[in-house]
Amino acid sequence: MESLDIALAMMAAVGISGALARMLPAGIPLPLIQIALGFVIAGVFEEGVELDPDVFFLLFLPPLLFLDGWRIPKEGLWREKGGIIQLSFGLVLLTVLGLGLILHWLIPAMPLAVAFAVAAIVSPTDPVAVSAITRKVPVPKRLMSVLEGESLFNDATGLVAFRTAVAAVVTGTFSISHAALSFIWVAAAGLATGVVVTWGLSRARTAVVKRVGEEPGAEVLLSLMVPFAAYFAAEYISASGILAAVSAGVTMSYVELSGSSSALTRMHRQSTWNVVQFALNGTMFVLLGEQLPGIYTGAVEAIAETGHHNPLWLVVYALVICIVLGVFRFGWVYASVRFEGWRKRRRGIPFPEVGAGMMMVLTLGGVRGAITLAGVLTLPLVLNDGTPFPARDLAILLAATVIITSLVLASALMPPVVKMLRHQSSGIKREQQEYLAVQTAREAAERALQEEVDRLTSEFPDAREQDLLSSVAERLLADIRAVSAVSELGLPDEWLAHEKRVEQRMRLAVIDAARQSIFALARQHKISDELAREMVARLDMEEVRNRH
Repeated sequence: MESLDIALAMMAAVGISGALARMLPAGIPLPLIQIALGFVIAGVFEEGVELDPDVFFLLFLPPLLFLDGWRIPKEGLWREKGGIIQLSFGLVLLTVLGLGLILHWLIPAMPLAVAFAVAAIVSPTDPVAVSAITRKVPVPKRLMSVLEGESLFNDATGLVAFRTAVAAVVTGTFSISHAALSFIWVAAAGLATGVVVTWGLSRARTAVVKRVGEEPGAEVLLSLMVPFAAYFAAEYISASGILAAVSAGVTMSYVELSGSSSALTRMHRQSTWNVVQFALNGTMFVLLGEQLPGIYTGAVEAIAETGHHNPLWLVVYALVICIVLGVFRFGWVYASVRFEGWRKRRRGIPFPEVGAGMMMVLTLGGVRGAITLAGVLTLPLVLNDGTPFPARDLAILLAATVIITSLVLASALMPPVVKMLRHQSSGIKREQQEYLAVQTAREAAERALQEEVDRLTSEFPDAREQDLLSSVAERLLADIRAVSAVSELGLPDEWLAHEKRVEQRMRLAVIDAARQSIFALARQHKISDELAREMVARLDMEEVRNRH
C-alpha cells in the first residue's frame, strides 16, 4: 500500500512543481524544484522506490528520444549540420575518453570501464532545460538550433557509448575493434529500423483509415506505440533501440507533413504527447530527489574504499568533473568555430562572426538533464557473477551532481550573457517565412471560398439562398483579407441554423485549403517544419471549433 502512496505522492509532486516554478522567483529551473520535492518525499516515507534498471530504461528513454526527433526544427538542423556533428560526435568522444581517464585516476575505487560509463552518460545535453532557463530571455535562433541538434544526436551517441561501457563492466571483456564494428552496425541498423518501422506503421494506418475511417483515440495510441515498436524491433536484430527511437521521431515529423490525419487527431496527439513529456521528465527528477539519501550513503561507502573518509571528497570529485566538462566544451567550441571559419573563408564562403558571447552561450548551453538522469539510473544492480555493480551509487551521485551544477550555473549566467547578444537575422527570416505562409494560405483560402460558392450556387438556385450565399461569402472574404491569419476567423452565434451550416461548410473549405498550402510549403522546404506545425495547430483548433 505504501508503494501506491509513494507513486501518488510523486505524481502530485510533478503536478505541483509546474505551479511552484511560476510562483517562485524567476530563474529557478523546474528540474531543481522537482528534485527538492522528491527529497521531501524521501523524508516522509520510510520505504523508498525500488528501481528495475531495465524497466526504467524502456519506460522513459524511447518516448523522450522519439519526441526529441519528432519536434526538433529540421531546417536549423540541416543549416547548422557542421557544428552539430562536431559537438555531437567529436565532443562526446573527447568527453568519454578524457573524462573517463581523469575519473579513474582521481577515484581508483572506480574501475576504468565504470569511469568511461559515467563520462559517457554525462555527455548528453538537454535543450528542454535550456529552454526553461531562457524562457524570459530567448536564445538566438541560430544558437538554439545548434543546441537542439547537438542534444538530439549526442543523446544517442552518449547512450550508445554508455551501454557499451556498461556491457564491458558486466561481462568483464572489451575489444576496441569489436566495439568499433559493433557501433557501426548498431548505429546504421538502428537508424534504418526506426525509419522502416515508422513508415510501415504509417502506411498500414493509412490503409485502415481508408477502409473504416479515423478514430482519434486509436490514432493517439498508435503514436504512443511507435517509439516502443521501433525500439523493440531494433533490439531484436541487435541494433540500437536508442537510435531507432530517434530516427522514428524524425520520420514521424515528415509523415505528419502529409496532412493525412484529421484536425481533431492532431490536436489530441499533440496534447497527449505534451502531457507525456511533462510527466516523464518530471517523474525522473522527482525520483532522483527521492533516491538521493540512499545514493549518498552508498557513495560515501564507495569513497571510503579509496581511503578518503570525509564526505567532502564527493564535492571535490563533482567539482573536478564539472570543471573538466566546462573546459572540454569551451575548448571544443572555440576550436570548432575557428576551424569552420578558416575552412569556409578558404573556399570563399561567407562565415558570420562568432563572438565570445555566442561561444559562452554554446558552452553554458551544455546543460545536463533528463537523458543523463534516465541513463545513469539504469546502471545494473549486479554483474553477471552476482556481485554488486562496482561504485554504482557513486556514479549516480556524481551524474546527479553534474546535472544540478550545470542547471544552477546556466540559470545564473545564461540570461545576462544572452541579453548582451544582438542577433536579429534569424528573427527576420522567420518573419519572412511567416509572411510567405500567411500570404499563400490567404490565396488558397480565397480560391477555395470561390469554388465552394460556385458549388453551393448550383445546389441552392433560390434567389433568397443566393442572397444568403453572397452575404456569407462577402463577410468571409473580408475576414480573410482583414485578419493576420486565416485561423483567427470566428463563427458568430446569432445566425440561424441553416445559415450556420452554409457558413460552416465554407469555413471548413477555407481552413482545409489554407492548411494544405502550409503543408505544401513545408514539404518544399520554403518554410520550416516548426513554423508549419504552429500554423497548422492554429488552423486545427479553428476547424475543431467550427465542427463542434
